[in-house]
Amino acid sequence: MLLTVARIGRPHGLRGEVALDVRTDAPETRFVVGARFVTEPAGPGPLEIEGLREAQGRWYATFVRVPDRSAAEALRGVALLVESDDDPDDDDGWYPHELVGLRAEHALDGRVLGEVIGLEHLPAHDVLVLREPDGARTLVPFVEAMVPVVDVAGGRVVLDPPGGLLAADAENLVVSDETRGDDSPGRA
Repeated sequence: MLLTVARIGRPHGLRGEVALDVRTDAPETRFVVGARFVTEPAGPGPLEIEGLREAQGRWYATFVRVPDRSAAEALRGVALLVESDDDPDDDDGWYPHELVGLRAEHALDGRVLGEVIGLEHLPAHDVLVLREPDGARTLVPFVEAMVPVVDVAGGRVVLDPPGGLLAADAENLVVSDETRGDDSPGRA
């Protein structure tokens, strides 16, 4: 199965370098000079890394046969794909396709909170896209504090959401006076 390890972002400079939106936990092993990637859409591929660097947590690459900014701009949004290398001993790593369809249960009482319908990659962290029983679409930060259990084999994730995160729990939302700005210094 082909998995997305990066999506090509905006060009950087005039010599064909592009920013990579990395979707792998091991970019230093996936992205090396000479690595070849199948692409989605297939038209631009396969792409071979010619040069690579990391700066301030961002990855930048140049590809063979992409000599300038115009050619790099044409690659914007293209996904870089690799063949899956499933590791059965990896208990703490999941692919998005494995999470879709899992039942979401509450950590305290086991009640069903909805179904995972996707995973989105946001700048701070990934979020699970949850469809609640009433059809509401909710984004749940995919961090251990809120998703303490991922049981792919059991067909479930366990959530420990703060009050008000889920649409069904909106009445328990706690907003402090500090957040609302009611007691801000300098207000008359």
